[in-house]
Amino acid sequence: MFAMNMIVHHQQAIEMADTLLAKSDVDERVSDLAERIREAQQPEIERMNSMLEAWGEEPMDSMGGMDHEGMDHGSGMGGMMSEADMEALEEAPGPEASRLFLEQMIVHHDGAVEMAQAEVDAGENADAVELAERIMSDQTTEIAEMEALLDEL
Repeated sequence: MFAMNMIVHHQQAIEMADTLLAKSDVDERVSDLAERIREAQQPEIERMNSMLEAWGEEPMDSMGGMDHEGMDHGSGMGGMMSEADMEALEEAPGPEASRLFLEQMIVHHDGAVEMAQAEVDAGENADAVELAERIMSDQTTEIAEMEALLDEL
């Protein structure tokens, strides 16, 4: 369940990064961060899909048709953006989108850290627990970077 939920969570983070990177007038530091997030999370998706296959589960499809509506803290995937949140990011001009992306991604990363902590606390597969620990470390570091960037924008 951790791998399945985290794949969907990571896919939305990539979608958020792609949305931001398609804009002009975005703060260069925010664009650089969005690119790094995208580059870090795609290999993790591939690794989690490999884990699913090894466990006899179907790998998760790409983002096509993903529905963000109703994916909130109650769904087991904390930090997921609603469709309205995603639309706000899509519609925001570059400078506003820079700030909105950081605010949304902090919430998104907080949710991923919560999911990863649950896996560390209760997970039974050593590979999944190790990945969860890395996700927690990486995303906690990125949250601190995003909070600092927000203070500077």
